[in-house]
Amino acid sequence: MTETRQLNLPSMGLVVLVGVSGSGKSTFARTHFKPTEVVSSDFCRGLVADDETDQSATPDAFDVLHYIVGTRLRRGLLTVIDATNVQRPARASLVKLAREHNVLVDAIVIDVPESLAHERNASRPDRAFGSHVVARQHRDLRRSLGKLTKEGFRRVHVLRGTEEVDAVEIVRERPWNDRRDLRGPFDIIGDVHGCASELRTLLTELGWTISYVDGAAVDAVHPKGRQAVFVGDLVDRGPDTPGVLRLAMGMVASGAAISVSGNHEAKLVRAMRGAKVQVSHGLAESLAQLEAETDEFRTSALAFMDGLISHFVLDDGRLVVAHAGLKEAYHGRSSGRVRAFALYGDTTGETDDYGLPVRYPWAQDYRGEAMVVYGHTPVPTAEWINNTICLDTGVVFGGALTALRYPEREIVSVPAEQQWYEPVRPLAPTVAEREPSVLAIDDVAGTRWLESPHAGKVKIPEENAAAALEIMSRFAVDPRWLVYLPPTMSPVATSSLDGYLEHPEEAFEEYAGWGVTRVVCEEKHMGSRAIAVIAQDADVAARRFGVSDGTTGVIHTRTGRPFFADTSALVDKVRTAAQPLFESLETDWLALDCELLPWSAKALELIKAQYASVGAAARHVLPEALSVLEAAASRGLDVGALTTRTEERLANAHAFRDAYAAYVRPTDGLDGITLAPFQVLAVEGRALAVTESHEWHLDRLAGLVGDVITPTRHRYVDLSSREERDAATQWWLDLTAAGGEGMVVKPAHLTEGRVQPGIKVRGREYLRIIYGPDYTASLDVLRQRHLGKKRQLAAREHGLGLDAIAGFVAGDPLWKVHQAVFAVLALESEPVDPRL
Repeated sequence: MTETRQLNLPSMGLVVLVGVSGSGKSTFARTHFKPTEVVSSDFCRGLVADDETDQSATPDAFDVLHYIVGTRLRRGLLTVIDATNVQRPARASLVKLAREHNVLVDAIVIDVPESLAHERNASRPDRAFGSHVVARQHRDLRRSLGKLTKEGFRRVHVLRGTEEVDAVEIVRERPWNDRRDLRGPFDIIGDVHGCASELRTLLTELGWTISYVDGAAVDAVHPKGRQAVFVGDLVDRGPDTPGVLRLAMGMVASGAAISVSGNHEAKLVRAMRGAKVQVSHGLAESLAQLEAETDEFRTSALAFMDGLISHFVLDDGRLVVAHAGLKEAYHGRSSGRVRAFALYGDTTGETDDYGLPVRYPWAQDYRGEAMVVYGHTPVPTAEWINNTICLDTGVVFGGALTALRYPEREIVSVPAEQQWYEPVRPLAPTVAEREPSVLAIDDVAGTRWLESPHAGKVKIPEENAAAALEIMSRFAVDPRWLVYLPPTMSPVATSSLDGYLEHPEEAFEEYAGWGVTRVVCEEKHMGSRAIAVIAQDADVAARRFGVSDGTTGVIHTRTGRPFFADTSALVDKVRTAAQPLFESLETDWLALDCELLPWSAKALELIKAQYASVGAAARHVLPEALSVLEAAASRGLDVGALTTRTEERLANAHAFRDAYAAYVRPTDGLDGITLAPFQVLAVEGRALAVTESHEWHLDRLAGLVGDVITPTRHRYVDLSSREERDAATQWWLDLTAAGGEGMVVKPAHLTEGRVQPGIKVRGREYLRIIYGPDYTASLDVLRQRHLGKKRQLAAREHGLGLDAIAGFVAGDPLWKVHQAVFAVLALESEPVDPRL
């Protein structure tokens, strides 16, 4: 019996199967990999020709194969190529593809006797090619076997015979740089450059206890279990490179630390191995200091430095540490290109006045979710640039040795004891972070994928982004106030009750099915969705929002447009009414989610053009039609059924007119305008839309006073109580009978998982405005409406809105907040039934 053989394959990368037709590659792939992981040349041939055996389609098929493989590799997915791949050009194109995406590539050769391949092909009617084809493939394979290891594969696994093929166990190796399982807390330490004394001082300042043997620091431990992370460049220039290495090596060996490689370690390794390198930039000092150490220490130090990798991905992908930084596309990847970027950074190809390379300011363009911590280019002070920070503060040049406490984002520095090395050029100033309120076109243009903490991965198609950009750039309020856009609202599941398209019972059943036990039913005001962002005074507006023109707030529509040319008077009224909130929440600004009333204040022209004209025409024409029918009946014609139908239509027309008229009331400028708030989105330091329940919000808002505030009536329902359900349904019937639009049902408490944030249940008469005066006669057709896409939009937009407001509260730059805001507006242009 053949012993099981373990094949170690990259968990993120490319696996190329190599073998003749009939060797069993497809069976092997089905046995060891998920169907989605395998890309077959036969399958691609079928895609482009409807015939997997059509060899004339092979060029097009491989174009498709390369596109699919490239997309999967870009997304970091293991991909297996099921094709013969017995010729070098076919393999070379795949190796090239892996290199372009900076992933590892392995080959698995399935080498079975040629006779077995002939036998298998003969039993398959789709393999009607001659035996000469397999013979040629077998010759190509034999010529390739001795050369595969030189073609760029990380490993070549050769399986000879069916017994070896059948006795395989696949083990997926995660990249060495993938340490997502390490979640900290971390103390990340900048470039030490041989400054051993300053390193000991910094560790002590950070709370570490250092162990000594014969007066030498050999290890350190933190009483709270923190782990140190060195960003590289432990060596060169400073007075005690061996002392730094001895301590760092001890900490890594004990598990108290990890370290990435710096460019100085890489060069020192080459020098210690006898390579011809230029002895400059402090290398001479390290070599001289190491020469005074024992052979055993030098051997250990060489092995340690040689084993350092280019970067680490830590804390479930939220933190990346690389010596010279790392752009997002390289995070977690493995290639020479990635290692070069991590060790040396990206250069423009130019040199400065000091003869040193000009570094490309990659951090200015960084948009990744992961925090990137790095060193390499010394700066006077460590400062944040787009969620990245450089910790090399030039200790060896007389600056300081700096650490970052993660996740606390606290910077700790100790000064250099002296200038140990003369810099070639003065410390470079920190690259200026882009103006946080400036939105670049690349932030929102084109097709984008957003990794949303609250909505998951969200795709924003290019055409949707263009539509949002057009609205925002031409019509929006001052973008500095624009920190949130509200989501669309999902309608309730269609009711089967006689005469109803929507009914509260469906909402109660849905939430109960999602595991929600208690809901709140809020009166749905018929107005215009409004977001009010209010500062206490001009100083607060300037400090918190960067607005220094005297404006102290804004009230904007759900698409970010101003409601009126000047809403300052309305802002003042809302500020006065919200004083209890300012005081109880101890804040000097707040953001409210509201409805602006009446509907006619903003939609009067729409009412006149779209609704009033329909109502007036129906109420004018239908009485005339009834007169004609009455005359026809008097002449003995049987028009009874038509008369009844026309009378019903006239009654529906009057009901239609009454429905929209209920939301029209006279206003004079801002006089008569009110706001109905139902959620406190955020205050200073707190994203309340994320952290507090609807019950909390309604309780707080009950304290607002003033004639500008319309309260949001509501009631709570225990979903296990039939009595409470029935009472809430009657409340809804009473609201809608009195001209109300309906209600919104929401979970009373915070929920997790795939639960709709809110479901609107609109009244029977209000739906006449939406579906037309006679919609009740078409309920059977309308009940076939599809809600899936609308509900997906509601959930995604809600999550993106939470991202935006939480990011603003946390101090994210405005351009990043606006990425989420723009995404909400972009999704609004998705094609869905506007009546939903």
